[in-house]
Amino acid sequence: MTDDPTDKFATPRIAAGALFVDGNRVLLVRKTYGNRWDIPGGYVDREESPAAACAREVREEIGLVRSARRLLVHDWAPNGSEGDKILYVFGCGELGADEGAIVLDGVELDHWEWVQVDKLADYLIPRLARRLNHAYQAHVTGATLYLEHGEPVLAEG
Repeated sequence: MTDDPTDKFATPRIAAGALFVDGNRVLLVRKTYGNRWDIPGGYVDREESPAAACAREVREEIGLVRSARRLLVHDWAPNGSEGDKILYVFGCGELGADEGAIVLDGVELDHWEWVQVDKLADYLIPRLARRLNHAYQAHVTGATLYLEHGEPVLAEG
């Protein structure tokens, strides 16, 4: 152990995902690994912004060229096995005609579907379901929310 104060600074993993909404439905993708269902997205590379990572992941995973339009949630969600994590969910607009242009990467993803917001818990692990429910509400209200473990912690007003 050194006396360097920077030794205790957090070095979080950072991830960014894209929320696509169609009425009261959210686009989910099914991964070929892990917890399976998620939104398009992934980890931020070194020297890459979260918004740029979101656009890159959308392009790599579902074959669409889309940029992050608005930050919906910023979630501090440490994980015992992975350490500190900061997760961003960006609103990326509606798909419209682009829905027909979705092409899954065939490696990380094997399926996509629209899921009713009130059914997200049937597809997702609890903390992700909470995060996406709040992201959907932020989309509807025009808010940006700060979350911890998928729950708002700052007082409103």
